[in-house]
Amino acid sequence: MHIHSHSHLQPGDFTNQTTKRLALSLSLTAVFVLVEIVAGILGNSLALLTDAAHNFTDVIALGLSWYALRIAAKPAHAGKTFGYHRVGILVALVNSTTLILIAAGIFYEAWRRFLSPPEVDSTILIGVGALAFLINAGTAWLVHKGSENDLNLRSAFLHLMGDVLSTLGAVIAGIVIAFTQWNWLDPLVSVLIGGFILVNAWSVLRQTIHILLESAPENVNVHQMVEDIRAVEGVRDIHDLHVWSINENLRMLSAHVVIEDVSIREGTTIQRTINELLAHGYQIQHATLQLECEGCATQLLYCDINEHEHQ
Repeated sequence: MHIHSHSHLQPGDFTNQTTKRLALSLSLTAVFVLVEIVAGILGNSLALLTDAAHNFTDVIALGLSWYALRIAAKPAHAGKTFGYHRVGILVALVNSTTLILIAAGIFYEAWRRFLSPPEVDSTILIGVGALAFLINAGTAWLVHKGSENDLNLRSAFLHLMGDVLSTLGAVIAGIVIAFTQWNWLDPLVSVLIGGFILVNAWSVLRQTIHILLESAPENVNVHQMVEDIRAVEGVRDIHDLHVWSINENLRMLSAHVVIEDVSIREGTTIQRTINELLAHGYQIQHATLQLECEGCATQLLYCDINEHEHQ
């Protein structure tokens, strides 16, 4: 007996309010970039122009994240049967990669300044740094809500937090330099900030690659889950199991479940029990279960797709 069960994807966690907060952060950051460009040209300051270029990467990151949220809300169709939920993962991949490149650039520039520390204008460093800190902290606060459970938002938040720390470090370094003339503090703070950016960017990059490779969710104990399913009354065994994620919140499962020789109605009850177990115990809201009797097919727990490719 073959019964296919299929629970439906739940609505996304993101609301129009989240999109509006991201759009507001994007607007504030873009305006500040323009202010820095004008100030840099009028003040003939390469430092301001360089920071404006750095902040422009935040504009790109926020723009991509905003676009991903809008696209992810589009419904599934014949060409995209899973919808557009993976767009956020692709954006997180791009954003985390650019963060690593930015960290590498910070390390390179810091090394050059360690070898030959330039004279730092502490007044400009403190003034512009303080203004940038307020803008970046405000935009980071707007993006933070929801970033704990979404790689797309988290990658944008890390972009902004990198700027928050860099501007805070610049202000502190500027104050110390004003009293001590220790110009080497400027590159030292940059190295510390670059290290923070690199560690967090690598964390996001690793998770995006994990999802794109359709690996089992890291916080799902697959072995325990299999034992829990086998413990359901009427279940004899399980095989051809696949567990993966569409994004950080949407988990998928497909499996063949061997059950006792029972009626379709009883089989439906078993299927419903398994779905409830997966939803409440493992946060898997979308499961496709094929119920079958003993001896119907191979008993491999994890299906070897390579065998099918070479047939």
